[in-house]
Amino acid sequence: MTRSEWDPENLPDLSGRSYLVTGATRGLGYFACEQLAAAGAHVLLTGRNPHSLSAAKAAVKRSIPDAAVETLLLDTSNMGSVRAAAATARARGRLDGLLLNAGVVHPPKQRETVGGHELVFATNVLGHFALAGELLKPLAAARGRMVWVGSMSTSLWRHLPTDPELREGYTPWKAYVQSKAATTALALEADKMLRAHGVPVESLVAHPGYSTSGRTRGVRGVNEPSRLTRFVDNLQAPITQSKEQGAWALVRALVDPHAEGGSMYGPALVARGAPRRATPARATRRGGLGTDLWRACETATHVKWPFERARRAAS
Repeated sequence: MTRSEWDPENLPDLSGRSYLVTGATRGLGYFACEQLAAAGAHVLLTGRNPHSLSAAKAAVKRSIPDAAVETLLLDTSNMGSVRAAAATARARGRLDGLLLNAGVVHPPKQRETVGGHELVFATNVLGHFALAGELLKPLAAARGRMVWVGSMSTSLWRHLPTDPELREGYTPWKAYVQSKAATTALALEADKMLRAHGVPVESLVAHPGYSTSGRTRGVRGVNEPSRLTRFVDNLQAPITQSKEQGAWALVRALVDPHAEGGSMYGPALVARGAPRRATPARATRRGGLGTDLWRACETATHVKWPFERARRAAS
């Protein structure tokens, strides 16, 4: 497969590789897991609800009977849960890739906090920052890759997230878009930091375009949209795609051998289409943003990435 060729429905053989996916019980996370397992990878599905995890694992097994899948409880809004899940994942051995997908897509109308932090920022950003730091050593040992999930909505955002926890001026839209802008900036900053410390781990970002459940095939216990949802979503068919197709960009960023650290992937037509190289929104690339967010995340999570230990683990 050349650099310019990529068939999302015919992935390279991933036998012997292991990936952890957050938010794997539905939507993009579930379909990414299904695609990885179909290519022969061992996949660790994570989520905060044990019943949903069981349903997702059963669904993968129905689709791919010989799939190598395991489950792990993980709530990215809870630092205790993040640390416990990371310890379990480290004990399970090899880790080639980390897909940081979990998130609050429909934020509450009023600002809510968990552990003293704004809910959306804690779930979408802080938990993933901490998890990636906790799993950096096994990723480095496998010379692996982490992929952070952004959003095309950041291209509509013109403001720097100088108040990432929205202590003032909270709105659901601002909470979601600002969290995705922060995610993208952190993905780019992480790649710079990893390179600077000589750690052989790549950090990339991907976005799914406009992917809806109503345009996605039904999967028992995973994707069961109502007739009304299907009707409404199909009215938007020219500018939308399925969650399966939305997962294509995430999976490409995670496993394409030609993908480079610090790059972004998304649908060819922005909202839909085959996965290709994309450009992060200008606001997410502004000088100093990634550095400021990195320090804020270290302070909020009490997690410092073990760059030197990770570098030694890879040697």
